[in-house]
Formats: sequence, structure tokens, C-alpha cells
Amino acid sequence: MSFSSLVSDIAFRNPNHDDRSSSLMSASAAPSSHTNTARSYASTAATSVSIAGDISSQLHAGYSHPLNRTWQAERQLTKSMLIYPLFITDNPDEETLIPSLPNQYRRGVNRLVPFLSPLVRKGLRSVILFGVPLAPSAKDALGTAADDPAGPVIQAIRLLRAQFPDLYIVCDVCLCEYTSHGHCGILREDGSLNNAMSVDRISDVALAYADAGAHCVAPSDMNDGRVRAIKLKLIESGIAHRVLLMSYSAKFSGCLYGPFRDAAGSCPSFGDRKCYQLPPGGRGLARRAIQRDIAEGADIIMVKPAGTYLDIISDAKELGKDMPVAAYQVSGEFAMIHAGAKAGVFDLKAMAIESMDGILRAGATIVVSYFVPDLLDWLS
Repeated sequence: MSFSSLVSDIAFRNPNHDDRSSSLMSASAAPSSHTNTARSYASTAATSVSIAGDISSQLHAGYSHPLNRTWQAERQLTKSMLIYPLFITDNPDEETLIPSLPNQYRRGVNRLVPFLSPLVRKGLRSVILFGVPLAPSAKDALGTAADDPAGPVIQAIRLLRAQFPDLYIVCDVCLCEYTSHGHCGILREDGSLNNAMSVDRISDVALAYADAGAHCVAPSDMNDGRVRAIKLKLIESGIAHRVLLMSYSAKFSGCLYGPFRDAAGSCPSFGDRKCYQLPPGGRGLARRAIQRDIAEGADIIMVKPAGTYLDIISDAKELGKDMPVAAYQVSGEFAMIHAGAKAGVFDLKAMAIESMDGILRAGATIVVSYFVPDLLDWLS
């Protein structure tokens, strides 16, 4: 029904037909009468809707106020949900900007406490550590330096446990930063991945981080069976009760890791990782990998990247049911949001928060993100 037809219908049924139609007819000639006319029409139309019984479509009141809008969220973004990635180098005094990763740095252990102290005061609850060996002799075919007691990760664990007793320390467990070939495991002579040797090595590295004091070990290598191997070694060592296992269960191969590889120096020297990271279209494979890792003893399951795999986060929440689900907003996602904001496409803060809302809405309860320092300020 058109506006004019509705007005005529209302006027016909209204006992004050003459007065109201006169007001409506004179509206164009008398601008000051617009407000009264609108109030009259709105009141009558609302009554008409209620008479028809169709009131379920009236939604605006539910989000007309800023506080109302926050009440509509199934999950509120909080500081305790956030994990901040740190790149720790074997140069104790280094603090080097990563050009492709805005406002992010590689830091040596001597730079960690001054950097983290203000963030901890603002409410930082957790960090995830990535080792970045820079010495020419630090890399070999077996990733020997990954669990070196004098290496950057184990040194950082001990330092942070001593300086920030309440800070929750997660350690990424992989070999790509430490292998001379840049792949996430040990290779056969033909260049293919030796899964059995890789799993044994990865589980040893995870155990070393746990023994050093990590609260959580997070294998990101995507080798088959590594969750079970790590869990068994934690049990055999008598520390499974205090070390959480967060598995990168659905980690996809794709275009969004470039800035991370610049930061960690982990770009493969040949080939790619498509034979052990999931194909972007492999939703069924992701579901199977999530189910496998749950069965092998993962305490938390992670999806990586986050923004382009919201359906997988939702699947993880469904498959994990009562388990926490983590999502990694990776370096490429972070860099794209910064690039869009710099180009004037959108406001940085608004887009960053919107991206977080999407990740939480999909089902994540934990988010790894380079936006954490900003979010600590914004959430305050």
C-alpha cells in the first residue's frame, strides 16, 4: 500500500477525518505542520500495526542505545580473551621494526620487560612466543636450536615467569624458524616431509618448553599425530596436569602469512607447505583434523587464519562443544586492515573491533592478534 493510500484509509476510519485530512492537505503549504503531521501519522500507523498483531518486526528499541547494542552480542570482547604474539631473537638487545607488520618488532630478551611492563599494567594476560634465531649457525636440517636451553624461547619463558608471575605464557611449537630449509619438520632425501621423525622432534621441543615453565604448548606444524605424541610425553613426564595443549587444528595454507615469515625468517627455501597445511577449500578436511586433535588430547583447538575462515571457527565450536576455541588473526589480516585504514577506506579502530566481533560471533573464545596492544587501550 502506498503512503497516500494508507493516509486515505486511516482518514476514512478516523472520526476526526476532516481535521486530520485538512492537516495533511496543508502540509506542503505549511512546513511548520510537518512535525505534527508526522506524529499523527506515526501514532495511527503504530496502532494499525498493533491491531494487526504484527509487532515482532519492531527491533529498533533493542539497539537504539549504545549499551543496548552491547547486550545484543553473544560474546563480549574482553582482555582475558586476547593473546599477543612476540618474536624473540637470539640477539638479546635487538629491537627491530618489521616493515610488513605495522608497529610490530623483533625483540631480544633484554628488551622484553621494558616493552611488556606497561602492557601488563593495562591488562595484558597472555603472550605467545615465537623464536627467531638470527645467527648464521643457528639453523640446520633438524631444527636443533628449537629447544636449546640457551635459545631465545626458553630464555624468554624463564624471564617472563620470574618478572610477570601472572602472565600466561604460550609457546608456539614448530621447526620452520630453526630449519635450514624452512619447512615445519624433518625432510626425507627427496624433499618430502618425514612425518614420524618430525612428530618425534616436535614433541621433544614441546616438552622442553613445558619443562622450562610454559603454561601452554601450541603445535603449529600440522604433522599428523603430533598432538597425541606431545600429550603422551607430557603424561610420561608427570606434567600433563599443569601444561595445556592448544593445537593449531585447522591451519590453512594461503596468502596471509607473508609478514609473519618476514618477522620469523621462516620462508621455505624451496617448495611450499601445501602438503601439510590444509587447502583453503578443504572444509571437510578441517573438520576431520579438528575431530582428530580432540581425540588425541588437545585441550583447546585453534583455527588459523581467522577472518577468511569464520565457517571453520563455527565448525570447531560445534565439534568441540564444551571446549574453548581459539582463532589466530594472522599477520596478513592485520596488515590488510592497517593498509585499508591508511588508504582511507575505513577507520582503523572501527574495523579492528568489527573484525573481532566477527571472530567471536563465529564461535571463538580466544583470539591471537597483533592488535592486542591497541585493544588494551580501546577496551579501557
